[in-house]
Amino acid sequence: MASDEASAARGAPQPRWYEIWVRGHLGEMMRLAFPALRAETRGTDTVLMGVFPDNAALHGVLAEIEALGLELLELRRLPAR
Repeated sequence: MASDEASAARGAPQPRWYEIWVRGHLGEMMRLAFPALRAETRGTDTVLMGVFPDNAALHGVLAEIEALGLELLELRRLPAR
């Protein structure tokens, strides 16, 4: 059994890839608020991408987005890589 399968069998949370779309282009200072995420500009918006080890980490980033006054457009969980 692979280690990921073994962890899943024990009920341990599995890291998940996410895309988080926010309105507008984030400047360098705003991007520094999300050091573990890759940021790409797509059209008029910014997509933050990365792996979250658990839901608490994801909720922490969402709270930071709210605290910075950014408009959350979309949250998308990506298929396992």
